[in-house]
Amino acid sequence: MTGPTTELPLIPAAKPIIGDEERAAVDRVMRSGMVAQGPEVAAFESEFAQVLVGSRTCVAVNSGTSGLHLGLLAAGIGAGDEVIVPSFTFAATANAVALTGATPVFADISADTFNLDPASVAEAVTERTAAVMPVHLYGHPADMDGLGAVAAEHGLQLFEDAAQAHGASYGGAPVGSFGVFAMFSLYPTKNMTSGEGGMVACADEDIARGVRLLRNQGMEKQYANEVVGLNNRMTDIHAAIGRVQLGKVWGWTQQRQANAAWLDAALGDVVVTPPVREGCTHVYHQYTVRVEGASGAERDRVVSALREEHKVGCGVYYPTPNHELVSLARFAPERELTQTARAAAEVISLPVHPSLSEGDLERIAAAVHAVVGAGA
Repeated sequence: MTGPTTELPLIPAAKPIIGDEERAAVDRVMRSGMVAQGPEVAAFESEFAQVLVGSRTCVAVNSGTSGLHLGLLAAGIGAGDEVIVPSFTFAATANAVALTGATPVFADISADTFNLDPASVAEAVTERTAAVMPVHLYGHPADMDGLGAVAAEHGLQLFEDAAQAHGASYGGAPVGSFGVFAMFSLYPTKNMTSGEGGMVACADEDIARGVRLLRNQGMEKQYANEVVGLNNRMTDIHAAIGRVQLGKVWGWTQQRQANAAWLDAALGDVVVTPPVREGCTHVYHQYTVRVEGASGAERDRVVSALREEHKVGCGVYYPTPNHELVSLARFAPERELTQTARAAAEVISLPVHPSLSEGDLERIAAAVHAVVGAGA
């Protein structure tokens, strides 16, 4: 391949796959006249449980953030509680804690997986700590043994933000099967989508019933309101899309893993490629590399060159740690989150989605070599 070519089409960083089967499913629901929460939602909940989370009871909601919020409320989290979360993630994780009236407490991450570091979590525990909520970031499972040990030692609940980790596993068990609850996002760019939505996998029927009540104005039976609730229901239209996607997610995951393996082999000499810990299955929602030793400005120049000169779409997830956001800065820890700061400056997420061709992969590799090798 020769130098940068502006005539080349952009390789998108993400590409939702919506086909004829999804459109037919939506049309089927529209013809039925039952478009609110109904039989499609119930079927989607049952099928999701069987396919992805070891038959745990699942409750569908209208977004991943709603799933976190309602799961926390159903688990009894509220004012006066602290929940330990990563700062290096999307703000929805900490937002959901804050929306319950509880306090998000930020801990540092491990350098390799970008997930919560159990040692940092242990340091953050206080007498007000009620729970720990790791994020299985980018599709790599968090250290559930280490985090589980900290939770057990201090009598804490353990929750899972599995928004990016459909099908990932830890020690042979699927993510979503460890915590009191786990939330999976169904946003369009996730590994599977319902158009918009979330799924809450629950450890027991009490949590599941709590989420059901909260998503539907506090009632399971019409006009028999038991608690003050919200309107966070999923529609049958969205559930129908999700059911179709659920039948495809394993094939797409295998393609993501194959694309990641190709990139690992091609890029290991110029960037730090994402490692996979022993006993873990990575599902590569994002293929996130490090430009080791880069400042944020240097990394941003690499991103600009990849996009503008080589037409390789890429993203930075996440350039600003949560505790530095205006909305969450009041919860900032006193101690420095060293690995969080380093990751925020060094990471770039390259395309890994299942629509990539071999030619796309070759272009991505050539572009990274040209830009990073040249020092951007």
